[in-house]
Formats: sequence, C-alpha cells, structure tokens
Amino acid sequence: MPEFCDVALPVPLDMVFTYRVAADLAPVVGGRVLVPFRQQRLTGIVVDLHDRKPSVKTKAVLSVLDATPVLDEQLLRLGRWIADYYLAPIGEVFRTMLPLNAEFKRAIAYRIGKEGKLALHLAGLSGSSARSRRTPEEQAAEFRVLDYLSNSAPEIEPGPESGAGKGTASAVPFEPAEDRASAPVGAAGVREETLRSATRVSKSILSGMVRKKWIAREDVSAARDATRTIRIALLKSADGKLNGNQQKLVETLAASGGRVPVETLQSLEIPRTTLGTLVKRGLVEITEEPAAFAVSRGTPRSSPFAFDFNPAQQAALNRLREAVEAQTFSGMLLHGVTGSGKTAVYLAGMRAVLEAGRSAILLVPEIGLTPAVAADLHQIFGDEVAILHSALSDKERAQQWHRIKSGEARMVVGTRSAVFAPVADLALIIVDEEHDSSYKQEDTPRYHARDIAVVRAKMANAVVVLGSATPSLESYFNARKNKYALVELPDRVEQRPLPEVEIVDMRQEFQETGHEQVISRRLAAEINERFDRREQVMVLLNRRGYSPVVLCRACGKTLECRNCAIAMTHHKREHKMICHYCGYTASVPKVCVHCGSEYVYFLGTGSEKLEELLHGMFPQARIARLDRDTVRGREYFERTLNALNEGELDLLVGTQMIAKGHDIHGVTLVGVVGADSALGLPDFRAAERTFQLLTQVAGRAGRGQSPGKVILQTYFQDHYAVQYAARHDFTGFYDKELRFRSWMHYPPYSALANVLIRSDKLDEALQWSGTLGKWFEQTRHEGVRVLGPAAAPIMRLKRDYRYHFVLKSPSREKLNTTLRAMLAYATAQKIPRTQVIVDVDALWLM
Repeated sequence: MPEFCDVALPVPLDMVFTYRVAADLAPVVGGRVLVPFRQQRLTGIVVDLHDRKPSVKTKAVLSVLDATPVLDEQLLRLGRWIADYYLAPIGEVFRTMLPLNAEFKRAIAYRIGKEGKLALHLAGLSGSSARSRRTPEEQAAEFRVLDYLSNSAPEIEPGPESGAGKGTASAVPFEPAEDRASAPVGAAGVREETLRSATRVSKSILSGMVRKKWIAREDVSAARDATRTIRIALLKSADGKLNGNQQKLVETLAASGGRVPVETLQSLEIPRTTLGTLVKRGLVEITEEPAAFAVSRGTPRSSPFAFDFNPAQQAALNRLREAVEAQTFSGMLLHGVTGSGKTAVYLAGMRAVLEAGRSAILLVPEIGLTPAVAADLHQIFGDEVAILHSALSDKERAQQWHRIKSGEARMVVGTRSAVFAPVADLALIIVDEEHDSSYKQEDTPRYHARDIAVVRAKMANAVVVLGSATPSLESYFNARKNKYALVELPDRVEQRPLPEVEIVDMRQEFQETGHEQVISRRLAAEINERFDRREQVMVLLNRRGYSPVVLCRACGKTLECRNCAIAMTHHKREHKMICHYCGYTASVPKVCVHCGSEYVYFLGTGSEKLEELLHGMFPQARIARLDRDTVRGREYFERTLNALNEGELDLLVGTQMIAKGHDIHGVTLVGVVGADSALGLPDFRAAERTFQLLTQVAGRAGRGQSPGKVILQTYFQDHYAVQYAARHDFTGFYDKELRFRSWMHYPPYSALANVLIRSDKLDEALQWSGTLGKWFEQTRHEGVRVLGPAAAPIMRLKRDYRYHFVLKSPSREKLNTTLRAMLAYATAQKIPRTQVIVDVDALWLM
C-alpha cells in the first residue's frame, strides 16, 4: 500500500494536501477520508496514492470512509475540468458533486484544563482580581462551565498539538497559538451543544475561556449513519384500565391495524406524554424502520404516449435514438415552441435508453418543475427513477444518491446538481429549458450545468439534448455554426394554435383613467370573461412582497437594508420589511428613519399586493399565489399545482415560478403585469431575459382544447423584445439581438468573465481593486479587453463593498490565462482568495 495520499479538501485554496497512510488503512482514489486540517477534522476526496515523501512532516489520515470510490475516474476528470475552467478550488468542486453531507456529523467538544481546574479550586472566578474586566454575569457563566466540565470530563494537560505532525494542511494557523498549545489529547470531552444547553452560555464565553487555557476545544467530527428512519408505534395489548386520552390513542392504533407512525399520533389533540405512559406500561412498543421516499406527490399527467407523435416529433425522436445507438458524442438543440411536445420526445428517448439497459439524466431548471416531471417519469419507469435537488433533506439526497450509485435507479431527474449523478453507462443527458439562468450556480464553484452536461456527455460518449422554446443566444449561435444539430418543433401538438397576444400600453391607460393601474381595464374584463366560462387564469408579476419601495415624501429617501445598498421590501402578511438579497428584516416604519417625518409612502406593487387586489376585484374567485414567500416546501408547491390541475382554483398569481414548464390545460388566459421592468437594468442580457420570460409565460395559455390569450401590460410597447415576444418570433429577436452583441463584442462573440473584489471595509475594497486595476494596465494581455475597475451596480451586498472588472476575449484560453495570472498576482499582494470572486461565463453582472 502506498505510504502517502493526496487529498482534495473543501477549503478555498487551489491545492491538494498530502497525508500519511497508516498500514491498517486502505484509501482508494475517488474515495473519502477523514483527516485533520489545522484545528478541525474534514472529509476529503483522495486524488492520488503514492510513495513520494513530502519535504515537510505530514499528518496521518484518521479514517477511511469508503472502501470503493464515490467518484469514478470519469467524474474525477470532470471535477478537474470544472476546477480548471471556472478557476475553482478542486476540493470545493468535489464537495459540490457529492450530496453526502448527511454521512458526516460535525461536532465540537470541550474539556477542562489544568489551569481551569486550578481557577475553579481557588474560586478565582468571582474574586480573583479587582482589575478583572468581566462582569459578574460573565464570571458566573464561566464558573458554571468549569463546574460542569469538572464533573463530566477528565482533566487534560496543556501540551503540544497532537496528531501526526505538521504537513501542508497546517501551514496557516486556524486558531491563535494559545489555542493550539492546549489542544486536547485522547477521548472527547463534552459536546458543545450539551455544554451550552446545560450551562446556558454563549459561544463567546467559551472562546474566551479557551484563550485563557481554562478549557480546551477539539473537533470530534466523524462519519455517521445517514439511513432515513421513521418511528412506528405498535399496539401490543389493549388490556387494563385506560383514561380518555389513552383510550383514544389505543383506538387510533387499533383502527390502523396496530401500527401508526409516531409523528401521526403526536398530531392528535392529546398530550404527548400519553404515548410515553402506554410504552412504560408495555401496551405500546416503539420501533424504528427505514423511511420510504416518495419520488413525487404530484398527480401524473396523461401519458405522453397516449397520442400519436406528429411528424416533427417523430423526426426528432428518430434522430435522438440514432445518436444514442451510435454510442459517440452528439449534441442536439431541440427548439420547439411552447406546447410542441418536447417533454414527450424527452421521455420517449429516455425509455429507449432504459430498454437498452443504459442510463439517462434529465435536468430541469426549477425545483418546482421537478415533482411534476418526476411524477411523469415514475408513471412510465416506476422505481427506476431517482430525484435530486436542494429541497430534499440531506438524508433524502444521500439516499437517492446511493440508489443511483448502486444501479437501482437509472433514470435521474433533478436541478443543476443532478448533472453529477453517479450513473453507470450514461447514454443521454437532457437539459430542459436550457436557457434558464438557474442552471448557473452563484456560489463557488460557479459552474453552468448546461455546459457541464455537454462536457460530461463528451467524456462519456453520450448524447446531450438542449431543449427550449427560447434558446439562449449562445446555444442557438452554436447550433447555427453546426456545433449542435438543430432540430425544430415549429407547431403545437394536435395542431393547437399559439395564444393570441394583445399588448396594453400602460402609459395610455394612465392618460385615460387618470391614475396608476395595476390591473388594466382590458385585463380585468378578460379575467371576468374567463370566470364566466369557468376557465382558469394565470397572472404574472415578477416581484415578491407587497411594496418594493418605502419612500419618505418629506426627505425623499428610501428605507435601505443595513447590509446592502438596496431598498427593503414591505411584506404585509408578515408585518416586516425584508431584504431579498441578505434576508435582513426590520419592523415596518411608522415614521421616516432618516428625518422622522410621518409621510411614509409605500410605493409599487409586488405579488402579495397583486393577490390582495385580485381578491378585491373578484371576491368569488378561488385565488392562490406561488412565490418564494408562499412556497415553504415542495409539498405546498405540489399541492397548489395539483389544485390548479384539478380545477379547484380559478386564478393563480405568482412570480416567474409560474412561467416555466407547467402544463395546465384549463388555463386559457395569462396576464403579464410589469414583466418588462427588467429592461431598465444595466445588463446587456436584459432584452434576452425579458423576451424569454414573456414568451415562456405566454406559453402557459391554451395548452388544452380551448384557445389561449395573453394580455401583456407594458410601458415599453415599442421595444423589440416585447414586439417579437408578442409575435412568437424567436428567430426575428435572435437576429436583431445578435447584431447588438456583435457590435459590443459580447457573448456569443466573445467569452466573458466578471471579477468581483469585495470587503466589508470600503478602504480595502478600493485599495485591492486599485491594485489589480494597475496590474491590468501595466501588464500586456493580448486578445483580452478589460473594463474597470468600477463600482458594481449593487455596490454593497451582504455587508461587503463591491468593485468589479469585466473581461472579454474571443479566446477562452487567453481569458483563462489572464485570470490565472491575476489570481497569482492577487495572492502575491496578500489579497485574500475568498475576497476575489472570479465568475467565468457570468450571467449576472449586478
């Protein structure tokens, strides 16, 4: 067995770390190990096993978590490509690829040290020194901690750091030297959560005691069983005298066959102690069983194979099957109008893959779409389907991942992270709504799942299908250049017409009515008409909350977030002001926080206010709202969409969440309120995003037997994005937008990166951005154009001041080289790596 292994750890450092391997351990490349790193324990991925002795003393691997690789050679290669292309630390890339957090329990423990025991013995906490800066409350808290630890954990002697010595992992101190000097040896002490609960102290108190060497802190994180279980109550006997609550609980158990989940019993209107009493008396027994997982609680739609494919669908499916059978890489852009049956083509292609004994991955942009698609797949493929997205719990994700890894599930559906699903013999990757910006991750590593799907398909000799009614300009440009095969679905299924789009000029509406309208007269009349015909309506307003701006009429200032340079939004139902960027909340102001004036004005309309207005206009209508404020879990989303499908709702109002992919046959009218507001943003993609949103939401109308109509309210009726969306003319918009992009050298004519410099101190952000700005000026970067430094459009976000550079180049290789050189220079200038954000192929420049 090799003596050393290189481990990629989830830390913001562009390097791997070498550890010594004990003779009784057998790590594998692609498997996880538990290792010491500075003053904590971390899990990492083994990327190499070797006998090359490092020049520094190395620490030892603590334990091996996997006997077989969790990342095979192909996924390891994909991870390295992501790290190289997106300039992301390799360990953070691998952490993103593995949804196995549930299998590792982070824990901190404390033990009393010799000096702490001495302080306790001398009763020095309350009267040790008149110069003490501690309050009596702090002294009492410290005494409680020492007293508790002295009775709960053995004494430890302050001494040198334990472990296998210092390797590259200990090059930078994690805690002050005095902390390391008293690091504990041997068994763990009292866990932090237990200690804080028993002594009612804060973390700051514990940190202060560690600095004084009274107590020692150690990381006792370890692997744990991530099996999902459920507690079941079993009725053993109904004999004996029972009171009313006990009788009710026993009858509930008996009526359910003698076994009921404990959670169900606890929802009954009886004291929780009742169940415990029955357990003590031996009448009820509690057991734990593996928990079942429902792929989707959504109602499956009618089978996509219940009708004959039209010629365009059949041609697309034949082309897809031929590409899969060739077992070589092939890229396809499936451009079909809304309602053209793209999903049916996807599912038929996946069925062909499954029949051949191979695997497929289907990516969808929104968590909200996953249950509906998963229900379709489960109806067709049964238990061969697994689901992966961030709304699952850690244990649910781990369970689904292991089903895929074991080969139990060969059809995978999920959001962007599902592109890393460990399927065997991958034949097909489908990216539905490939244009959607949610495929781009906004945290490190800042990858784009659509592009990762293409790269993974190349590595696996698989087929990748990019599908959309409104493809991104980059994808359509590549298809026109024959990088992908362009397959068109120009008509809706069963020859259904595209919805008629009527534009309402809100400037003219204001002139005619004399006041600002949220719902125009035309839209109100159309909604009334649909209700009379017992048809359903969707209304889109892509803005959350009740009022997006609170303005003082006296001083003219707005209420801004304390952490961000952005106005806070009024949420009426929660009686709060909320920042939608950092989550900071404040009370609703009764007077201006700047000048004290009582003339506070709530300006604008969000989806919550729109729902209230619609309830007032149509009091008999059954109205629901879907946005991030109402959707607290996937169950609510599925329940609401099921209600709409079953005809239990008349009108659904919401943000862009309702615009994508939903196939509700009863919806014949879509109203669009203020969707063109994004045209005013300082973003070169603003027109493309507006066109896509308008086209997508319009596509929700008329998907059943009745024709659909769209009322599009706008203040920019002459803008080309609005006009082309109203005409359902994608190619017209594409040609016009492409001319603007070519003049300004924006994608797809060049590669683009956004470099963001951030700091919670304005002087630091200015200094660092100035330092890098001078470097860009003084260094030759052939073929790369640098814009900036300049303040980011949102200059302060989450307490950080932000300045940025925009880099453009026709050569991705030259752009990557320049960015690497910039990062190396930043490191040499001691600019923290975490404060320099490099976003390759950035979609968001705000």
